Amino acid sequence: MKKLLLIATLLIAQSSQLLAQKICFYNGKIYTVDARSSVAEAVVVENGRILFVGSTPEARAAWSDSRTKMVNLEGKLMLPGFIDNHTHFADGGMYLSGIDLRGAKSTTEFKSIIKKYADSHKGEWIKSGNWDHESWEVKDLPTKEMIDDLTKDCPTFIDRFDGHMALANSKALALAGITKDTKSPDGGEIVKDPKTGEPTGVLKDAAMTLIYSIIPPLTPEQKIKYVQRALQEARENGITSVQDITFQPDLIAFQTLEKEDKLTCRFYTRLPIDSYQNLVNAGIQVGFGSNKIKLGSLKAYADGSLGSSTALMFKPYDQNPNTKGLASDIIINGNLTKWATDADKNHLQLSIHAIGDSANYLMLKLFENITKTNPKWDRRFRIEHAQHVRFEDIPLFAKLGVVASVQPYHCIDDGVWAAKRIGTRIDYTHPYKSFLDAGIKLCMGSDWSVAPLNAILGIYAAVTRQTVDGGNPMGWIPKQKIGVADAIKGYTINNAYAAFEEKEKGSIEPGKLADMVVLSDDILTIKPEKIQNVKVLMTIFDGKIVYEKK
Repeated sequence: MKKLLLIATLLIAQSSQLLAQKICFYNGKIYTVDARSSVAEAVVVENGRILFVGSTPEARAAWSDSRTKMVNLEGKLMLPGFIDNHTHFADGGMYLSGIDLRGAKSTTEFKSIIKKYADSHKGEWIKSGNWDHESWEVKDLPTKEMIDDLTKDCPTFIDRFDGHMALANSKALALAGITKDTKSPDGGEIVKDPKTGEPTGVLKDAAMTLIYSIIPPLTPEQKIKYVQRALQEARENGITSVQDITFQPDLIAFQTLEKEDKLTCRFYTRLPIDSYQNLVNAGIQVGFGSNKIKLGSLKAYADGSLGSSTALMFKPYDQNPNTKGLASDIIINGNLTKWATDADKNHLQLSIHAIGDSANYLMLKLFENITKTNPKWDRRFRIEHAQHVRFEDIPLFAKLGVVASVQPYHCIDDGVWAAKRIGTRIDYTHPYKSFLDAGIKLCMGSDWSVAPLNAILGIYAAVTRQTVDGGNPMGWIPKQKIGVADAIKGYTINNAYAAFEEKEKGSIEPGKLADMVVLSDDILTIKPEKIQNVKVLMTIFDGKIVYEKK
């Protein structure tokens, strides 16, 4: 009898799995993002793939059976699952699990949050944080003196939200051996008091590694915990794929969760360029891997950020005429040219961070030289951020087929204060419309945790360019606003193209991966300024509903 009950239980479980394998979504507005921008009413998915796209009557006639789960979309808008072109995914999960300084709108709030966190984490390193001094009543950079008394028991290294400078307390500086006599490394700066010569506690770009190198690494269990928290955030925001800045411990965590069938997001990884030889030795080229984790792309830095005044510009900063920003150490020592050329020769994709106008020009010239040196192939160069690009340099993007990998939320965030940094050069800041007019492939993302992991906010930012302070109701540099349909492409099919995956994802078409998102409102028809309030109602990943808003 017990054996019969066991067999019956197994049969019921198998039956439930079969029922879950096929879903018919009907009575919706399905904006497919195919080549014709088609609109359908129904989608049927099975075994992780899209089986049918068409009308509700056709779908109901063919699939209204006991093996198909019927989901009435009630007229809601369905889009391809959002793809985010630039994340620091595991770090984002850690940020959600740790200290959060992004909401501090004054130095008092900044210190209060740190004190509360330090009091409950005695003896532990305090890191991450994501502070933004431009949100405070005083716009000066913080100093170690602001936090030393609050963090006596905790070595502290908390970063600005852009990730290009961080504040250390005296305990962390001492552990790293940083004193007034310590010289700034190439591509970085140890900020020092102009009167005493003592470190203020702020370290920029390459100088940050002096402290990062002494922070104890996360355990594999901690890394997996943070990735799982990040996966939850992705599900809730309709993100079904990310193009991640990935380090080896992150990759191991992704692979562990894939083996356990716990991934609810696909990963296109970009490993640090200094490790490219490992991929070459293993015979890995772009596109290697499964449909959940792919390798073959590399990340490098050309410069820093505008907020840290380390983005490399042709002319000095208006706010600080003593600097034009910082070129990365691998530009200064020549390694970037050597590594990038060899990596491209071995069919590895180059994905290079460049924010300043000079940095963007240098990367375009590097790409041009590579195309003259190496055999031709479908290389799809990428410039990450591409924030400040002189109009005369845009044709070179088009000529070389360089993908402009932009993050629109930075536009409405940086727009609050960017003019202080670079004056009239803001005219060619975040030039999205100019990129599109030149025929350049424009792909979009968040740079999470620098900005929210929220494609809807990104679309809102690209379409309205209304800065977060409410100071630009008609849009900051309004001539660079783009349409909703183009912004949706930026978060779907264009991102798929940027990762060599346009035949597998990015549009709702038969045969493609069954990753979709359902929204509370039709962003194609509502007023653009209302897009920021739209919510994700449902996320479908690999043919399964992995999130429903309650």
